[in-house]
Amino acid sequence: MPGTPAEPLRPLSPDEETLVRALGQLMYVLPRTIDADMIGERQLPLTEYNALRVLSEAPGRRMRMNELAAECQLSLSGMTRTIIRLETQGLVERARSDEDARGWNAVLTDAGFARLQESWPSHLTAVRRRFLDHFAGFDLVELARAFRKVGTGE
Repeated sequence: MPGTPAEPLRPLSPDEETLVRALGQLMYVLPRTIDADMIGERQLPLTEYNALRVLSEAPGRRMRMNELAAECQLSLSGMTRTIIRLETQGLVERARSDEDARGWNAVLTDAGFARLQESWPSHLTAVRRRFLDHFAGFDLVELARAFRKVGTGE
């Protein structure tokens, strides 16, 4: 275990410290700026866009609420609030699960898929401007691999 007498704690180097702090700022600022860009374009907020995107990629355009929440990195209650907002707009429906009558599925409607397609250009523009354009010259495959390792705890 790190920090034990056999393996003392190793302080961060200045470059490591800079990277960790920059990552913290990125994790806070990036979703908010993309969200602000999309709302400024009168498109879906990022949380709603992500829910519709994930549903559009799911078999039958439906997914268990808890699985959708996990895929969108939201709590179940946060996802429920998001789905209720989308449901009132006719973009998503909730239906009892066929596998488990206690569970609920979120189901993407045709109107929801159309709204996702309408919002896609704003999302793409924001993602490029706020994120990808800053990585010119980087090996994106290696960068994605490193991000996945961090995200999966490898």
